[in-house]
Amino acid sequence: MKSILKNIFKAKTEPIIIVSGLPRSGTSMVMKMLEAGGIPPLTDHIRTADDDNPKGYYEFERAKKLKEGDMAWLPEAQGKVVKVIGALLVDLPPGYEYRVLFMRRKMDEVLASQGKMLERRGEEKKVDDDTMTVLFQKHIKQVEDWMKQQSNLRYIDVDYNNLLDAPQPQIEQINRFLGIELDEAAMAAVVDPELYRQRK
Repeated sequence: MKSILKNIFKAKTEPIIIVSGLPRSGTSMVMKMLEAGGIPPLTDHIRTADDDNPKGYYEFERAKKLKEGDMAWLPEAQGKVVKVIGALLVDLPPGYEYRVLFMRRKMDEVLASQGKMLERRGEEKKVDDDTMTVLFQKHIKQVEDWMKQQSNLRYIDVDYNNLLDAPQPQIEQINRFLGIELDEAAMAAVVDPELYRQRK
């Protein structure tokens, strides 16, 4: 009985691991890396792989409804990794421990990748790149300031460009940050330079 209670208590206090950042900043790749490393992802497979993300999006639709107050799924996320876009991090409720991997990528590459996605969908950009850069930079600063003020949240920046050029140091940093014995070789095997299609 003590063993069962210990496991239940442990499960209830495990942090929720979050991969976040701007759209097209490498969040899906890192989700797949963490899965390969040994952390179960929280995903519903509703959004399937396509030309923009051939290896899958690793999204969880309910995570997109944080602003609407859908938080009943958070207990299930403990001990797992889930993707949450940067704009919704500020809607995470207190009462849980969060470990956030915040993706960084060269801004011109982010914009180029987003533009290519819109092109494939037959859509046009609504805002020019210069304006979008300013908005994104302001957004990132706001999210950073918020994260620094949360006592139940820790975060690190993960550089997408460095991860592709030299994955091992980034993987070791992630492993140290999470404090989990991840399978670093399996994580490194996920990195596919062939998918680095908007290199600047």
